[in-house]
Amino acid sequence: MSGNNVQKFREAMMMSKAELARKAGLSTLTIDRVEAGRPCRLDTKRKILLALGMKVSDKDKVFGIAVLVGSQEPGPRPEAS
Repeated sequence: MSGNNVQKFREAMMMSKAELARKAGLSTLTIDRVEAGRPCRLDTKRKILLALGMKVSDKDKVFGIAVLVGSQEPGPRPEAS
């Protein structure tokens, strides 16, 4: 299950993983991990977007909308006795 559309956009451009990695200045292993839905740094996402000829503002189309972990309001704290 992929958490993003990097592979879909790369394949639509008829670009190999190696070519995307070279254009982005990343390793093919990093591209493999990103396409598998593994988390990556924001700088890595930016490099991939630019290598695909996209704008940073296109990030949600490629990587989906980020969900913040632990962003829920904390529940009530137990009172000390």
